[in-house]
Amino acid sequence: MEIRENIDPNGVKEKIYILQPIFEDDALAIRDEAISLIESAGALYAGTIFQKIREVNPATVIGPGKLQELRERLDGLDVTVLFNGELSPSQTLNISAALDHKKVIDRTTLILDIFARSARSGEGKLQVELAQLQYMYPRLKGKGEALSRLGGGIGTRGPGETKLETDRRRIRMRIAYIKERLASMENRRGLVNARREKEGARRVSLVGYTNTGKSTLLNLLTGADVLAEDRLFATLDPTTRRLTIDGIDFLLTDTVGFLRELPHNLISAFHSTLESALHCDLVLIVCDAKSDYAMQLQTTLDTLRELDCTAPYQVVMNKCEGIASFEEYPHDAVFISAKEGLGIDRLKQKILAHFAADFSDLYLFIPYARMDEYARVRDLASEKDLRYRDDGISLTARVPKKYAHKFAAFQTGPAE
Repeated sequence: MEIRENIDPNGVKEKIYILQPIFEDDALAIRDEAISLIESAGALYAGTIFQKIREVNPATVIGPGKLQELRERLDGLDVTVLFNGELSPSQTLNISAALDHKKVIDRTTLILDIFARSARSGEGKLQVELAQLQYMYPRLKGKGEALSRLGGGIGTRGPGETKLETDRRRIRMRIAYIKERLASMENRRGLVNARREKEGARRVSLVGYTNTGKSTLLNLLTGADVLAEDRLFATLDPTTRRLTIDGIDFLLTDTVGFLRELPHNLISAFHSTLESALHCDLVLIVCDAKSDYAMQLQTTLDTLRELDCTAPYQVVMNKCEGIASFEEYPHDAVFISAKEGLGIDRLKQKILAHFAADFSDLYLFIPYARMDEYARVRDLASEKDLRYRDDGISLTARVPKKYAHKFAAFQTGPAE
């Protein structure tokens, strides 16, 4: 058992005390992740009590003895108790009752609150509200007294602010309406994706554990200004920007970060957006080389499988500045520092190499008299080594293979 006190004397922020069940050997890592979630939610971490679970108590998960101990330790403290796992509605009520009716939330509630803070687009806000309503619906019964005491804080943002006025019928109607709106947005997004596919746009997606530097990498590669903060789920809405490497254009998409045991209803709510972002030609899995990268990689792969993503992937180890040896890391990874700009050229070459089979390098000669004819297909090629001669222009062009026939009239041979 460990107790760490960090109570804000001014009482400005909500203070969260973690009740950490121990089911696995990495309980400390899971607790540390919860602390990061608390800070991302704008609250204060107030302490932790650990409890090894040998047999789950159906009513409260942990036994009455540990709950009594926790009640005594929290006596007189204005804190919210975070059960760092998932609770059923009845378990939440029972634990709250055992702790003198303190506010009790579980991990899913905390993550939903962070998502509500981070959503910026209309679609993102609707997806968060859908996840919150679906999570709230089975928890309405018997929560009148508990809800009346909330007032504010984690678990009350978004639709949580109107819980007292919302009954089951109105929630069902709202859920149906949101699903209809999201389906309409998904159809429009499908048309955009179909147009991009028809145009031959090559799509690359940045995925990975939350807070591994995906947004910083997107900004570095594309010159975008996507929000990049050192907190979990700083970026929620997928963002797509154009990336040009050696004259070849790609569409690079930054997606919401994954998390160990990401709540299923969140994956379900964001499935359409993630599915669109992951309907790509290459996935770049970004890991934090200075953290538990093996867990991050496995979590990402498991989530991709759950989303039925079958695109090929390239592992990118970020935050590599100051690391002397990479022997223990995956040998096929690309090692970079998005913050320092290290290894970016190698990453770009890896991206190009993945798409090399889609292109042909052609040697072209365009007589000056036929420049207007060449101008009609010029945008399809990436030009280099232009040489101006008396009778025309010679150059090397990298052309998508499916468009190579359009250059046949100017081709003098394959590039050397």
